[in-house]
Amino acid sequence: MGVKNLPINDPELLKIVEARVLNKYVCRRCGALNPPGATKCRRCKSKGTLRPKKLMKAGPKTKGGK
Repeated sequence: MGVKNLPINDPELLKIVEARVLNKYVCRRCGALNPPGATKCRRCKSKGTLRPKKLMKAGPKTKGGK
């Protein structure tokens, strides 16, 4: 998945952590986290409003001041 923000050096542990943290669906209606195989939201029961959780990206750091 290529997540750069996690401070883990072991590649096997990194794969486990990525699967646990990022392999989820988020409801667009209420914001609840759902399991990866979900077809409807566990909180508001809406169907078709689930999206995959966004990946954390290591973007460029902004410069403060002038």
